[in-house]
Amino acid sequence: MGKPMAKNLLAAGHELVVCDISTTAVAEFTALGARAAATAKEVAEQVGLVLTMLPNSSHVRQVALGAGGIIEGAHPGLGYIDMSSIAPQVSREVSEALDAVGIPMLDAPVSGGEPKAIDGTLAFMVGGPQGLLDSYREVLEVMGASVVRVGEIGAGNIAKLANQMVVGLNIAAVAEALVFAQKAGVDPDAVYQAIRGGLAGSTVMDAKAPMMLDRTFAPGFRIALHIKDLTNAVQAGHEAGAPVPLTAAVLEMMTVLRADGREIEDHSALVRFHEKLAGIELHRPGQADA
Repeated sequence: MGKPMAKNLLAAGHELVVCDISTTAVAEFTALGARAAATAKEVAEQVGLVLTMLPNSSHVRQVALGAGGIIEGAHPGLGYIDMSSIAPQVSREVSEALDAVGIPMLDAPVSGGEPKAIDGTLAFMVGGPQGLLDSYREVLEVMGASVVRVGEIGAGNIAKLANQMVVGLNIAAVAEALVFAQKAGVDPDAVYQAIRGGLAGSTVMDAKAPMMLDRTFAPGFRIALHIKDLTNAVQAGHEAGAPVPLTAAVLEMMTVLRADGREIEDHSALVRFHEKLAGIELHRPGQADA
């Protein structure tokens, strides 16, 4: 995700200082004109805005507050936007620590996956001060088609968790319905075509049903990452006193797939869970059951 987002910033004329655990990725960007830094501190010292796109809460906490982190590179005028999908409480903790040294922060996770990261049409869900978002909106709009402030710091990640809940449940429902249709003797592709234009239709259905039918599970968004998000959602739900039983059920389905070694596959592979229960393999007409 971070690589195409950064490339869009370069293409828009922004100067970048990059840091990554992958030396290959860093070399790719220096060849494009970016400057390299060895630590997040070195990045912060050279820029007016630090952007991070990291896997989970622990990584953001380390990059922002750990040894060699952003906090050690504090200087007047420095701002920080974390675009990772993490636990909302961690966003608040990091923001509080950075604010103490004069670094204001936005949490701005995204939706859209790698395809929308590549074409610059991500949806940003932003938490933090309105004035700060106004200052940096142009940067986010280089990478996204939608930038919406949903509240104070941490609210961006609450919105992202809600997004992941809806996406996960939608994928599970599509998978269950298509497996049901085939098991009942009806062409699942015909069912998909019949219902996609009605109330059941959705962006998720149109993105994931063809992948299930074609059995193409190369990751746009890995099951392992969706497990991370839904785990955070269940925890945040518990903390807020908001039960999330459907989310918990989908999390357990994905956990079964991780136990089967499928965690690096796209989350459309949720269909494998329903196939296992029904004892069939989803396919288009003319293909044989496995």
